[in-house]
Amino acid sequence: MIIKAAFATDDGYNFMGRHFGDAEFFDIYEINEKSFNFVKRISNSTEEEEEEIHADPKKAKSISKILLEQKINTAVSRIFGPNIKRIRKKFVCLILDDIKIEEAIKRIQENYNEIEAEWLKGEERSHISLRGKVSN
Repeated sequence: MIIKAAFATDDGYNFMGRHFGDAEFFDIYEINEKSFNFVKRISNSTEEEEEEIHADPKKAKSISKILLEQKINTAVSRIFGPNIKRIRKKFVCLILDDIKIEEAIKRIQENYNEIEAEWLKGEERSHISLRGKVSN
């Protein structure tokens, strides 16, 4: 499996301090245990839509559509909102405490097998918290 991850960012280098779905961009990377490759940056077009309610299911559906079009299997952020319950059915959701995307990629590589195992659970998957795990 190649992890195709969407990183929630405003600047392409760091995670922002808001929910995954509130990022300005999603930077897409392909990651395996030994290497990684930046694929592209996509704009979060859900920002243009105003949430009618907090944890709006329409927003979760819109984000999922954007990411599925890019064949994403992993969503990465420091913070997810209540919609994590909806999007984890389609993606492995990784919660990290890293600030820099580069550090998060290394942590993903170190936990590759755990992420792959969670992906294989299908819609029954849970999110994975990599907070507090020390990089080698």
